[in-house]
Amino acid sequence: MLGAVVIGVSTIAPAYTLTGALGPTASVVGDHLPAIFLVGFIPMLLVALGYRALNSAMPDAGTTFTWGSRAFGPWIGWMGGWGLLAATVLVLSNLAGIAVDFFYLMLAQITGRDSLADLAANVPVNIATCLVFMALACWISYRGLEATKVFQYVLVAFQLVVLVWFAVAAFVRVADGSAPGGLSVQAGWFNPLGVGSFSAFAAGVSLSVFIYWGWDVVLTMNEETQGARTTPGRAAVSTIAVIVVLYLTIALAVLSFSGTGSEGLGLGNEDIQENIFAALAGPVMGPVAVLMSVAVLASSAASLQSTFISPARTMLAMGHYGALPKKYAHVSRRFQSPGYATVVSAVIASVFYAVMRVVSVNVLSDTITALGMMVCFYYGVTALACVWYFRGSWAGSVKAFASTCLAPLVGGILLLVFFVQTAVDSTDPSYGSGSQVGGVGLVFLLGVGVLALGVVVMLVQFARRPGFFRGQTISVGRSTTDV
Repeated sequence: MLGAVVIGVSTIAPAYTLTGALGPTASVVGDHLPAIFLVGFIPMLLVALGYRALNSAMPDAGTTFTWGSRAFGPWIGWMGGWGLLAATVLVLSNLAGIAVDFFYLMLAQITGRDSLADLAANVPVNIATCLVFMALACWISYRGLEATKVFQYVLVAFQLVVLVWFAVAAFVRVADGSAPGGLSVQAGWFNPLGVGSFSAFAAGVSLSVFIYWGWDVVLTMNEETQGARTTPGRAAVSTIAVIVVLYLTIALAVLSFSGTGSEGLGLGNEDIQENIFAALAGPVMGPVAVLMSVAVLASSAASLQSTFISPARTMLAMGHYGALPKKYAHVSRRFQSPGYATVVSAVIASVFYAVMRVVSVNVLSDTITALGMMVCFYYGVTALACVWYFRGSWAGSVKAFASTCLAPLVGGILLLVFFVQTAVDSTDPSYGSGSQVGGVGLVFLLGVGVLALGVVVMLVQFARRPGFFRGQTISVGRSTTDV
């Protein structure tokens, strides 16, 4: 249980996630940042209940892919699996980018040579460093979950201590009047109805969904976990509960310290939005600001490594059931890990990052927004798969009805609505960083374009491996027992 929660928190990577998401989210919803974090938490919790029910009935490393296939059939199941794979590739590239930025920032702070921090902006150096980080993370993941778990304990504990330290220091600065924003906590900050428009609200929720994303990694480890039918589900819910408390604390601290202005240290300042902690660590923590750089580096490095768990095991399941070539189902005899799928995940993420770093000067913020769309899509599909698979099995049980119908139904619909709204809004070339290709926003191309690519790949796999798509390797069904 503890190992699963630690890996879940590591994959969410609170230090990395917040430094990349606080700015873009605040720029969309202003000082209603805590409200959006709470609203984003609600569908996550509702969906997690559905995940827990599905895991109890069908512990399978394929999670969304397998459960979607059994509930709705192979076509929807395949696209759900593709959505998960696309999300993890996007976040792996983003994790590597954050790790590179803070690696050189840390070197600059330690040596006193500010010029070292500028190396992160050098594209060839940036990409080369990223590839080194990706290779190291892949190597640790290849060695299996026990190596992963030991590596994560230290890094997760360190980043949590530093984040709490940062929050306390920020509140102290506000109290003694040395904070640039110096705002007292307001009840209105927790009111989601105060957000200017539904488009802004949906964009904010998509971004807040991104900050919670990663807890479902504990479900992809279910076949490698003691108590496979119960422990992963409990670990998922526990992980989300820990994270929401931490996030609200940090959000209130940063909002009180900086405010949402567009200049200086305000969260609306575009110059600091990609790395909020890089800008705020010095003013908040003073001479020990280097600890925040180390914490974000540790957070992104730890998550970069633990995030490999999810796509590798999804590919393993897809290879096992014949939705991908059988080589994806290969398990290392020495380390008992999906070795081939792990290496493929690293190669794809590395190539994607290299291309995106050249194409977009704001690759980090663009991939964060697109990732939120991907997460809304495949979480929504999984939640509705829970409702459909357990249909009729909750008769006479209020608890079963709430956990397998009401909660996942509401959570799934909310996430899919946010997905559609964000997809429509992101066609505007000014959406996100303003990067565009042919007059279409880069965020839309990353989000919806990657899903469309999934359809093409799926059709190719159908032509080569029709058995899976004809239901010969995985059967469609429904729960026949009470929950």
